Amino acid sequence: MSQSEKIYGFNTPQRLFVGYTLAVLVDLTVLNLFDEYWGFVNIESFTISLAAAILLQLLLKLSIGLEHKLADYFKTKPGTAPKIYRGITTYIILVGSKFIMLEAINIMFGDKVQFTGPWNGVVAFFAVVFAILVAEIIVSKIYFALDDTPKEA
Repeated sequence: MSQSEKIYGFNTPQRLFVGYTLAVLVDLTVLNLFDEYWGFVNIESFTISLAAAILLQLLLKLSIGLEHKLADYFKTKPGTAPKIYRGITTYIILVGSKFIMLEAINIMFGDKVQFTGPWNGVVAFFAVVFAILVAEIIVSKIYFALDDTPKEA
């Protein structure tokens, strides 16, 4: 191999940086598309939407991490009751965390980020978060589909 050939590998911190950067850019894109095309989402500026995307990404990762931690705990317990508790806590975290996110955005940005419409904007906010999650899944699927490492038989 000559000196001019580079090997492009990523260590863990690099993978995390690229992954989170991409996730924030996906969130930013979704937020701005909703701002531009749906009257129930209003964001004052691009800078505010970038800050909101970073906040949403942080809060999404925290809530998903908490849900996984509790799910792992309940998976170690035998019987039916832990399965029921796992389902209940998963629902509470995944739905309840969205209300916390909405309030965090309200506290951080006030009138600069507004979700309006049915149920005081809750429907619009849930639509945005759902679209963000779907967009992240699509980007992730594309990323892994582009893997060029040989598959073992």
